[in-house]
Amino acid sequence: CVFLWRYVYFFKVLMPSHSNENLSKVYIQDFVLEGFGGGLETQALLFTLFLALYMVTLLGNILMIIIITLDARLHSPMYFFLKNLSFVDLCYSSVIAPNALANFFSSSKVITFAGCATQFFFISLMATTECFLLGVMAYDRFMAICSPLRYPSTMCQSACTRLVLGAYCGGCFNSVVQTSFTFHLPFCSSNHINHFFCDVPPLLQIACGNTAINELLLFGICGLIIVGVTFVILISYGYITVTILRMGSGAGRRKIFSTCGSHMTAVTLFFGTLFVMYAQPGAIESMEQGKVVSVFYTLVIPMLNPLIYSLRNKDVKEAVQRLGQKHTVM
Repeated sequence: CVFLWRYVYFFKVLMPSHSNENLSKVYIQDFVLEGFGGGLETQALLFTLFLALYMVTLLGNILMIIIITLDARLHSPMYFFLKNLSFVDLCYSSVIAPNALANFFSSSKVITFAGCATQFFFISLMATTECFLLGVMAYDRFMAICSPLRYPSTMCQSACTRLVLGAYCGGCFNSVVQTSFTFHLPFCSSNHINHFFCDVPPLLQIACGNTAINELLLFGICGLIIVGVTFVILISYGYITVTILRMGSGAGRRKIFSTCGSHMTAVTLFFGTLFVMYAQPGAIESMEQGKVVSVFYTLVIPMLNPLIYSLRNKDVKEAVQRLGQKHTVM
């Protein structure tokens, strides 16, 4: 966090950014997160909703990580990626939910400039990493179903580790770029962020400099990542569909549909909300709609992912039963 603060400070203060010297001298020390409007009853209802979503997210993702770690039968590439997805979802929600919950009954709702930059950095990191992980998981299913003989050598432990590290590195790169350019802008008109966490669209709304480059980066990089990963997923599942249709075993088809169906559900939910929020030009103007969409992809989807992958997955269900039996015996 200290490194990130110094990095953002360098871009914000030391580097020349705009031709208007008055704008470059303005330095916001903190922001106010406006969150959701409404009276005390509305705030109490939203607090209860956020708390319930966050608690279920914590419980579901922690249990998923524990089950995959403790059950030797789940030590395969697919569940290695799933464990990392649960970790990312856990971090994703934890970066946003505690601060949002504290602000529901706070009179100030202030977040420091460094705190806002740090929160945004980790949100961008986790969101982008999840995009890449979902693409990696689709590739893993493609190799397992379409090239079963090559699968053990291609998706060995070292290869899986490299793929996961690549996902995190890609997320880190996008996060550094977005954070640097966003907090390099001067904020002189207002320090009130019309959102419940620090995100690009509401920050661009209160920036008083030229945000054309930032919007280009937002729609360009995010759109490229979403389209690129979606293309990989569609190609992978195109080959998987052809392979399934050639199968003669009904039981084999059902097992594959069950595994791939869970992944496609998670992909559709996550990429659909990201596209609505970041990959279309109208995203910056529709902040009220954006708040609702943000709740969905920062709290609801991380809560649903463990349920999606466990309720429709026979291996995970059996692992839960074995874990429960061990504790019963003990």
